[in-house]
Parts: sequence; C-alpha cells; structure tokens
Amino acid sequence: QVQLVESGGGLVQAGGSLTLSCAASRSIFSFNTMGWYRQTPGKQRELVASITGGRTNYADSVKGRFAISRDNAKNTVYLQMNTLKPEDTAVYYCNADRWDGRLGATLDYWGQGTQVTVSS
Repeated sequence: QVQLVESGGGLVQAGGSLTLSCAASRSIFSFNTMGWYRQTPGKQRELVASITGGRTNYADSVKGRFAISRDNAKNTVYLQMNTLKPEDTAVYYCNADRWDGRLGATLDYWGQGTQVTVSS
C-alpha cells in the first residue's frame, strides 16, 4: 500500500511563501508522474504542477510563482509557493501514478490533503 503524506500547509498573508512537502512510503523512482492538485469547495480538483522525470508542468495561474521539485533520496516531492494570492487558498493534494505491469493498469495515489489559506 502506497502512502503519500503532505505537510507544510498553513495560513500566510498575500505575497508570502509556503513550501509543501509530500513524503512517499516507497521510492519515488517507482512513480511515473508526481504532482500537486488543489481543490476549493464546489469546484473540481485542478492540477497545479507536475513532474515527470526531469520535466515539469504548471497551471497558467501559478507559472513563475510556484516550483515543483523532487528529492529522490528522501522520497519527497516539494511545491515551493511564492507570491501567494488569496485565490491560491485551497486544499492541496499530492498525487502519484505508476504503471503496474502485472495488473496492466496505471495506479493512482492521493495524499490526504493540506490546507493552504492566503489572507488578503
């Protein structure tokens, strides 16, 4: 059973910074893509940033402000969030997926989420 545990959320003023961490219970080399999503009440979960190997991808709304990175030795993925805005307020979820050859399917894993609140 794979576990993803997020940490680092909290309350910050607009313009401030936070770093989210996602610690995996197994080597992150086993995952194809790892990413961060966010969700606000009444809205669909949206992709914020993802990393596949060395390639990164960002939502337009966070480009230039957020950075995703990985530490393979610590089995951890980070999301550095700078110049935070009130509209960044959401529950942030860590996601990872991997291909399981035995099952012939892509398996998807989610963390429990961490709240980020940006005050104006």
